[in-house]
Amino acid sequence: MQPEPPRFGGGQPVLVLKENTTRTKGKDAQRGNILAAIVVAEVLKTTLGPRGMDKMLIEPMGDVLVTGDGANILDKMEIQHPAARVLVEAAKNQDKEVGDGTTTTVVLTGELLKKAEELLNAGVHPTIIISGYQRAGEKAAEFLDELAEQLDIENDDNLKKVAENALNGRLPDTKILFAELAIKAIKHVADKKSDGYNVDVSHVIIKKEEGGSLQDTALVDGVILGKGGTTEPAAAGCGPGCSWCPLLDTGTLSVFGAQVSPTISPANIALFSSDLKVQKTEFSAELRINRPDQMKAFLDQEAKMLQEMVEKIREAGANVVICQKSIDDKAKQTLSRASIFSIENVSESDMKKLARATGGRVTPSLKDLASDDLGFALLVEERKIGEDKMVFIEGCDEPKAVTILIRGGLKQVTEDAERALHDVLCVVADVFKDNRIVTGGGAVEEEIAGRLREYAPHVGGREQLAIEKYAEALEVIPRTLAENTGLDPIDIIVNLRAAHENDQKRAGVDVYGRRVSDTFELGVIEPLSVKAHALKSATETANMILRIDDIIAAK
Repeated sequence: MQPEPPRFGGGQPVLVLKENTTRTKGKDAQRGNILAAIVVAEVLKTTLGPRGMDKMLIEPMGDVLVTGDGANILDKMEIQHPAARVLVEAAKNQDKEVGDGTTTTVVLTGELLKKAEELLNAGVHPTIIISGYQRAGEKAAEFLDELAEQLDIENDDNLKKVAENALNGRLPDTKILFAELAIKAIKHVADKKSDGYNVDVSHVIIKKEEGGSLQDTALVDGVILGKGGTTEPAAAGCGPGCSWCPLLDTGTLSVFGAQVSPTISPANIALFSSDLKVQKTEFSAELRINRPDQMKAFLDQEAKMLQEMVEKIREAGANVVICQKSIDDKAKQTLSRASIFSIENVSESDMKKLARATGGRVTPSLKDLASDDLGFALLVEERKIGEDKMVFIEGCDEPKAVTILIRGGLKQVTEDAERALHDVLCVVADVFKDNRIVTGGGAVEEEIAGRLREYAPHVGGREQLAIEKYAEALEVIPRTLAENTGLDPIDIIVNLRAAHENDQKRAGVDVYGRRVSDTFELGVIEPLSVKAHALKSATETANMILRIDDIIAAK
């Protein structure tokens, strides 16, 4: 509803906003925002933890998505409320920065706002709540650092605990396989530095193809080119796609175009960022040919130039050519005659990954090619996977880029597996960057909550109330884990508080044993960076929403 415009000087209304603009002020704006955020948090609550449930999302075109990933659920829900969209952005940022903990961030933000609403109803001013939450968040970060423990990342068993914990409740039949694949992949792409590791998860390429089962998912120590990117491999060499093959003369292939996969082993690979073709003149030119011998001379010259290109490649020692741009048809034929396997139209990102995987260097042009620029792979082969042909470049020496090929019977299965694999890759990468971990199962939240209750009286005043409410909000994690497990949340919280008061810092919710236990001993551990980012993001998001007291919406 358009608010009544103010009247000045004889009752003449003054219109400041555009027509049809709506405005909500004061407590109505605050409560509307808080309610929207709480509703979003309630949607994700049931997905938290290993016993969490999945959501089925049906898109306008009828496509069905089944997932328990918080960031993906929020993205597909197409939320319209501006305050609720803030939570969506917070979840996306959490996923982008650390790859996990999106549901924790949203649920904790919603609980902080719910507790803030209780204080607002009691007459506490929003700025006091914000100040108290800020102090509580800073103190919680300090307590979190104190509770963190070092993890030996050289021990694969420790890494498996972290990886499997990230997959709890997802891919139950293949959790161990995916955890092992993620660890192997990150170990390949991690760059050792003097003060630790630098890990870029994008160097682990994830390809998915329907067919088979999730158990068929495998790690390729190299790069797969084909479906899933801009790459459209055009293979020429020994096999299908050849316009001429030297093996035909030997009788090795009885029928031209026989269905055998082009295979090169071992492969010395030349990588080009430019196209391969006979260079045209830089200015417009017209050739006048009057006699057949002039045409033959022209074609012979072109063939000679192509042959010189091939000789240059052969002198460098390459038997595989991969080009970011196109390869001229005649150039393909010439390369094929020389038994050189060629691939064109490879994306720039894949070219960079090929360089990291094979140890080669992407050269700008043929004239710059040297033997030192070549990459190496034990095998380059075209294979039919499902309904698509892919080129496998594998068997690389110490590859710094690898590929995981996900198989699955359904599109929904492979997509959910891809999201789960991305999360576990990010979690393992987080541990390589910072090997400190904290106990999961709500243990660290309960311990911080208890310490905040002890800290609050030292602050005093109304901020003490906000800090105590912050502590209560942290307990939403163990309480929700208990609810999703089918346990009585009141009993669990009482038992948890008693355990932590008895200095059992690792006590959390054992969702499989259905009781309060030492979750560290159960292997329920999480990277410190995931938990720290979730706490910080939830605090900042809640405070941002609490600061809003006026909403002006233009139509």
